Amino acid sequence: MVEHDALRATREAYDAAAVTYAQLFRDSLRDLPLDRAMLRAFADTVRTTGDGRVADLGCGPGHVTVHLGELGLAAFGIDASPTMIELARQAHPGLRFEVGSMTALDIRDGELDGVLARWSVIHTPPRELPVILDEFHRVLAPGGHLLIGFWATDGPGRPTLVFDHAVAPAYRWSPDHLAAPLRESGLAETARLVREPEPTDRRQFQEVHLLARKAPTPPA
Repeated sequence: MVEHDALRATREAYDAAAVTYAQLFRDSLRDLPLDRAMLRAFADTVRTTGDGRVADLGCGPGHVTVHLGELGLAAFGIDASPTMIELARQAHPGLRFEVGSMTALDIRDGELDGVLARWSVIHTPPRELPVILDEFHRVLAPGGHLLIGFWATDGPGRPTLVFDHAVAPAYRWSPDHLAAPLRESGLAETARLVREPEPTDRRQFQEVHLLARKAPTPPA
């Protein structure tokens, strides 16, 4: 299937680039104050509705998983790349990291208070995205929160756009277009941060962070 081939190609590409990727992005949050602010808002929001159990999906070498822990969350990481997971375990032996796929998470229904998918859906073919969003909904507890990050297309008239990523083919999304399948999966958007590119950014794309919530259990 196309989706299986895309996942396999992406996993193999990240396995090959894992060491370089880990070195490049180890301290990347240091120079991203708005990203840190959104992650803090996500952490604060998650803690108001649960015990702070969060999965960092597409965690790579684990640097953001560590940051979530520093924000007070019980965070663990999952990535499709075994090499990325091995690097994460070596660098952060006190945290939990597992190999897995966002299309079939080895997580119980309703186990999590939060899901972070920070640039981890960009390699997903558009027709496969609803499967992943349904998985996010399944593993979230009622009232749980999702923070999803991605690059935007150049306008609402272009719902998705393929671009040449340094590691594997990737997709940009119109924020409104991505919010629609979120709603269809039972995840209602609650906040949105759009950052314009800096002149020094390698990619001159808007960065988007969408915060969404699974409906809470109705009061008895």
